[in-house]
Amino acid sequence: MHRNLTATERQSSGLWETAKTLVYAVGIALIVRTFAFEPFNIPSGSMKSTLLVGDYLFVSKYAYGYSRYSFPFGLAPFDGRIFGSLPRRGDVVVFKLPSDNKTDYIKRIVGLPGDKIQVIQGVLNINGEPVKLEPAGIFKEDIDGRTINAQRLIETLPGGVSHYVLDLTPTGPLDNTRVYEVPPGHVFAMGDNRDNSLDSRVDQVGYIPVENLIGRAEVIFFSIDGGASLLEPWKWPMEIRYNRILELIR
Repeated sequence: MHRNLTATERQSSGLWETAKTLVYAVGIALIVRTFAFEPFNIPSGSMKSTLLVGDYLFVSKYAYGYSRYSFPFGLAPFDGRIFGSLPRRGDVVVFKLPSDNKTDYIKRIVGLPGDKIQVIQGVLNINGEPVKLEPAGIFKEDIDGRTINAQRLIETLPGGVSHYVLDLTPTGPLDNTRVYEVPPGHVFAMGDNRDNSLDSRVDQVGYIPVENLIGRAEVIFFSIDGGASLLEPWKWPMEIRYNRILELIR
């Protein structure tokens, strides 16, 4: 004969079931975040016009294998990288800044191990050959409250990957550089907003160890302009960039 549960027992049972559900949900979310996809948002304009401030995107964690930086708080039971593979030249990647191994950066891979990279008069040169550039109109860039008409170009890398880059000025401080020879186990990355990007051309970033790669940027799942944030849904109707939602990142 079954005994009917008291109100207190039913409440306790309900709380226990809720707690188990929450634990399962958090566990599944951590597994997905660690091994499959992790969300990131874009806080700066260094990747314009490919990525804009206020874009929210998914990064595939499995694209280049896993390192300790794939795990929350860098907690991993191994060193180096497992199931690893090099990115393709032209991939947009998220990585840990080598100078502190904590800050997340997002840039485009333009150099692989052994490559010689140089910028000459604003044109990227890879292994002594300038990349192909084609005019692609004007992009309005806001700098310190001023709107500047930036030249937008289609850049085609060796291997055939094409993407937009911005040229704000032909005489920027990073428009003429030394030759960088990418060491083994490292890659070279640049922002698409070539005159407004801290990337591998500067000592603050430098060559990026493959171990520091978190994953490849895949798709924009949300994008919002202006002063609204993901946590302010009442502002979304007027601020969402609807045309960017579910846009693949190239």
